[in-house]
Amino acid sequence: MRGTLIVMVKEPRPGRVKTRLARDIGLIAAAWWFRHRVRRLLRDIRDPRWRVVLAVAPDRAVATRALPALPRIAQGTGTLGDRMARALRAAGPGPVCLIGADIPDVSRAALWRAFRALGDHDVVFGPATDGGYWLVGVRGGARLPATLFDNVRWSTPHALADSIASVPGARIALVDELADVDEAADLPGNASGP
Repeated sequence: MRGTLIVMVKEPRPGRVKTRLARDIGLIAAAWWFRHRVRRLLRDIRDPRWRVVLAVAPDRAVATRALPALPRIAQGTGTLGDRMARALRAAGPGPVCLIGADIPDVSRAALWRAFRALGDHDVVFGPATDGGYWLVGVRGGARLPATLFDNVRWSTPHALADSIASVPGARIALVDELADVDEAADLPGNASGP
């Protein structure tokens, strides 16, 4: 069965995206970086093995050059966990993976390893170098474990461990560890970054 890849993305406007990065490089520069990152990401992850769906914020974000006319669902309100769970459930049956738009080294090969892991695991995570994760996937969005994302300390080094702990008894796979961009030190080519 063909998988679904959901990309969590905000409309790339200054002051609305990459706010921690913006503290280091400015609102306009952070929005510019994000806009170009999203365009490149959406070009690089196209693959016939999965369909790409955007989970957008704000909920009525329209198609633009930065957010092309791909199938989309609204992120809605609530915590990051609430919004991710809503997006995963909306994908319906079949394997579904969800990623953020700020992972410079994501590749089709890494995504395919995550989808393959769902063949004999209930949940898959792509760990991030900061203790969080760049990818979460489930065997089927309609069968999302009810406790997934409960009591997760978001934006901390505990996010991955907390998320794993939220699904006791689930068969969990870990795939490629990648870095995401939260601050200027995380930007590719920055000597002080990962």
